[in-house]
Order: sequence, then structure tokens, then C-alpha cells
Amino acid sequence: MDAFSDLNLFALVARNRNLAAAARELGVTPPAVSKRLAQLEQRLGVRLVNRTTRRLALTPEGELYLANGSRILDELSELEQLVTRSRGEPAGLLRVNASFGFGRAHVAPAVSAYVERFPSMKIQLQLTERPLSLQEEGFDLGIRFGEVPDARINARLLLKNRRIVCASPAYLKRHGKPSAPHDLTRHACIVLRENDSAYGTWHFSRGKRAETVKVDGALSSNDGSTVLRWALDGRGIVVRSQWEIGEHIARGELVPLLAEWALPNADIHAIYLERNKLSAKLRSFVEFLGEYLRDALGEDTA
Repeated sequence: MDAFSDLNLFALVARNRNLAAAARELGVTPPAVSKRLAQLEQRLGVRLVNRTTRRLALTPEGELYLANGSRILDELSELEQLVTRSRGEPAGLLRVNASFGFGRAHVAPAVSAYVERFPSMKIQLQLTERPLSLQEEGFDLGIRFGEVPDARINARLLLKNRRIVCASPAYLKRHGKPSAPHDLTRHACIVLRENDSAYGTWHFSRGKRAETVKVDGALSSNDGSTVLRWALDGRGIVVRSQWEIGEHIARGELVPLLAEWALPNADIHAIYLERNKLSAKLRSFVEFLGEYLRDALGEDTA
């Protein structure tokens, strides 16, 4: 039992890369975590981490211990699920990563509804500006938009979604509608600075034809809600996801533009590592989240 306890502790330390953060999650002091880690290294006879003033870096032995230990912990969790399945509900902890905007608007309410239905589950939801690595940060699940770039990661489609060019009726009354993508160069476009995408570059396609437009305007932000607010205020043309602006379009507060042109795929996926693909608690949450989003946003927002 001590070995499993030590393994859980090390996985937590490795995920946080910081003794203080691990201690906060455990509800103990950093010296207590440091002492346990030192005792583990002494018992194994190897150094698992290299300590710096700010973060911990895993040694090769630490990487090996984490990789195989995580598999053992997953198998133990799955075994417990199999044994307790007769109770008819999942149990355990899931760590979920999502973006600020979508996470606040839809993932957080879904989590609330999920734990109400399955009170034996615990969910840690971390919202970030940029997607975090499931492997390096120790997440069970990530919510992502668009194509899934890494073939080593499993992905399940939660909801079809598309990006839409739009503007307020007030802006269009003053400046008119663009009839083709290249017309956007003559308009005030509100640019979202996010991830590593090229700043102010919008990609369009129509059948086999593709067109890339470098847009510009007085306003830009790294926050999607701010960009949307400016568009509603009539400050320019913006690109936003259907899940975010569907109600604004329905109320006539925003007008879709260039409808015959498509923007890059923005489908919403749940992604998870190969080793977690058979986890009963993970499967339960992903299925619940998909149903919740379809009920909240429609079966197909595309």
C-alpha cells in the first residue's frame, strides 16, 4: 500500500512540477511533500527529480517511473470501476482542461450537472488561454476545437461547429457588406490574437478554391468575449464560433457574412491519451458532456 501511496504522490508532484502546488492539492505542507519524495527516492535508490528554485524536472528514471506508474494507477482505477460497476455509477477523479470562453459558458455547467447525477465523481476543471499538454500536465481529458493534430491522441467528436464572419447591423449600415473575402481588406476587422496562429490572417475556402486574407483594424484582443463585445458594439467585422454567436444571430444582433465561403473547421472534440481510452469514468463523462452540449447548443450547429 505504501508503494501505491508513493506512486500517487509522485504522479501528483510530476503533474504540478512544483512541491507547493502538489502540497496545496493534498492539503499538506510543502516540507511534508518534500520529505515523502526524498524517502521515495531513498527507497528506490535513484533520483527521480532535479530540484530548482522554481520547478522540478524529472530525471530519466523519474520519466520511466511516471510513465509506467501512471499505467499501473490507471489499471487500478479501472479495476475498481469493474468491481464497483454493480452500483451503476462511475466514481473517481477526472482532470479536465478547456479554454476560458467555452469552459465557462458550457463545460463548467456540464460538470455541475454531471456531479449532481454522479456524486461519487470528482472533477478538477482547469481553464487556460492555451491548450495544455495532457501528457505533461497530467490531464485525463482536453476540450479542443478544430482538427486534432496529434495522431497519438484519441479524439471523440462532441459537437459539430463552424466559424462565421459577422458584424452588427449598425456597422453594415455605415460600411456595407463585403461580397468576397478580399473585400475585407477595406473593412475594419476585429482580430483575435490566440494560440500560435498568424495574426490577422483569415483563411477561406469555396469548393476547390482557397483564399487567404490579411485583415486589419483598430481593435484586437487575446480574449474572445472582448472581441465579441466590440462586434456587438458595431466596431467592425469579426470571426467567431457558431456556439458563441448563434443566439446573437437569432436575435438579429449580428449578421452572418460571406455565407458561401467556409472557414477552417472548428468542431468540438474531447481528446484523451491512448492509455485512458477504456476508462469507465472517462467514457461516462465524455458521453454525458456530448449529450449536454447537443441539448444546449443543438444536434448540429454547422
